Amino acid sequence: MSMECFVLFGVLTFLLTTNGADALDCLLEESCVLPCRFQPGAEVIIHWIQLADSPAHSYYHGNDQLSHQKLRFSGRTSLFKNQISGGNASLLLSGVKVEDEGRYKCYTSTVDHNKETFIDLNVYAPVRKVELHQDGKRITCSSEGIYPKPEISWSTDPPSNQNLSEKIKVQQIGQLYNINSSLTSVPDVEFKCTVSTGRNKMTATLFKLTFLSGSSTETTMHCTSSKSPPTGLIWRFNHSQIIVSDGSVMEEWRQQVKSVTMSGDLTLKDLSTDHDGIYTCELRNAEGTYVTNTFLRIEQSQGNVSNLNIHKLGDYTHCYCSSCWYAGLL
Repeated sequence: MSMECFVLFGVLTFLLTTNGADALDCLLEESCVLPCRFQPGAEVIIHWIQLADSPAHSYYHGNDQLSHQKLRFSGRTSLFKNQISGGNASLLLSGVKVEDEGRYKCYTSTVDHNKETFIDLNVYAPVRKVELHQDGKRITCSSEGIYPKPEISWSTDPPSNQNLSEKIKVQQIGQLYNINSSLTSVPDVEFKCTVSTGRNKMTATLFKLTFLSGSSTETTMHCTSSKSPPTGLIWRFNHSQIIVSDGSVMEEWRQQVKSVTMSGDLTLKDLSTDHDGIYTCELRNAEGTYVTNTFLRIEQSQGNVSNLNIHKLGDYTHCYCSSCWYAGLL
């Protein structure tokens, strides 16, 4: 088995060769190069044929010959004309479609030689993002725009006896698939959701709820640290109200948001007990999605609070001691 990686006019192509057969992975709706080389010579003839189909592209007499080209390839194929004399018969296929999958034959001929090369073209749209959203005790994992049909799986740390495969839904829209799954959360457990195809996978992690006693003057909450730089960041209040989305602060939070760091840490100011609740950081990068929930209680002056406080939030009841700052879920 061998693997080649080369670039032609900015198009990155990965070619895997196993037992003489070439398998090529191409991104859906992107451009892809089908490689083919031959011994240079005079009177070059090139035929690209999707097997059991009409020619995808033909070249002879020094020009493209497309009168027999199948209509769905029209305007989407080209050769590297300035490299044909050097033995390059590679085909540039643009706007790759699912229908483009299959075996292709590159037939080349000169006055001295002829050759056949076979390419198995596989089309895929990778899992680019996995989202985790919590509403009360319900956790939903989802991903969109995937090909081929994806699968979804759950795991927990520590391991749980809970049914982790309930309510999986796969929806096909056009040539792409969307998938989602939901389950009921339990306290003190870290959840991981993985969406995968045969070509790639992405994982989203929901960390255990943490508790923070914060100052009304200024309080900072942290996202889960990661080695890769963030590609997306959302802060939510009580699972639904958006505070910050990819660097933009929502109007109703402008008076409270002091800063958001490059790593995703959120600093709030001028807070009151109205801002008690769960703050969710959803950070995305090349490695996956990381969701951190922090239950924030704003400290008050000693004479204005009682020792024991009960706070109801959705399906959860939070109990904390204001003088010693103990918190738990009931």
